[in-house]
Amino acid sequence: MADLTLARRHFHVKVPPGLVLAVAVLAFVLLAAFAPALLTGYDPIAGVPAERLHGPSPRHLFGTDETGRDVYARVIHGAALSLRATAIAVLVALVAGSALGLLAGFRGGWADTAIMRVVDVFLAIPPILLSLALVTALGFGTTNVAIAVGIANLASFARVMRAEVLRVRNGVFVEAARASGVRWSGVLLRHVLPNAAGPVLALATLTLGTAVLEVSALSFLGFGATPPTPEWGALVAGGRSFLATAWWMTTFPGLTVAAVVLAANRLSRALDGGDR
Repeated sequence: MADLTLARRHFHVKVPPGLVLAVAVLAFVLLAAFAPALLTGYDPIAGVPAERLHGPSPRHLFGTDETGRDVYARVIHGAALSLRATAIAVLVALVAGSALGLLAGFRGGWADTAIMRVVDVFLAIPPILLSLALVTALGFGTTNVAIAVGIANLASFARVMRAEVLRVRNGVFVEAARASGVRWSGVLLRHVLPNAAGPVLALATLTLGTAVLEVSALSFLGFGATPPTPEWGALVAGGRSFLATAWWMTTFPGLTVAAVVLAANRLSRALDGGDR
């Protein structure tokens, strides 16, 4: 009986309420991105002039904007564009940063020195300022915003990948592979990269919240999707002129961005072992 009680205690896992809430928020946002029709029946583009600037109500949960469009519907339909931009940004940072770190750590010498000096320059500039400079050069549009945010955040991936490659490349299994006649390219792809990828993938989850915030910030400044396309940052910007009389136009999209960022950070902390 005592052994059974100890076994039950051993297998009992307590999930923090904050983590449950974070997963629920992210699940809801993913549902909004892939199946918005399940969450709202209103058109995010077409408005009803007779219902312009109506406050939150059971009919319009987040109220309506200056043309009578349902703000809740625009937030829901804006999830797809905002999350797509976030995914592109994280993917660009992950792939480009990992490639640079892999090359620097594996080749060493002048390649390592040159790459890491460039990485140090990137780290010296706040990502949002670097993103702003890059998107100014690339041009307007959600895809360009995502690419700019990804490039601005690749330095951290490069440093983590380089550190992991330096740790792995002198391992016994790498030397054994070389001794058996495997080419350097094979050693790199089969042995070094798989063993160095773990911390880099963990960093990708940590970058999700940052990417959502930076993509929304650039969209707020007018570099993202053009109106009337719904995008979270653009929705916040669109309600500034009505903040005194129609606070809901800015407040609810802003709260959505904040909730997603906090949920992503909470989930990434849990995946990184922060709840232990």
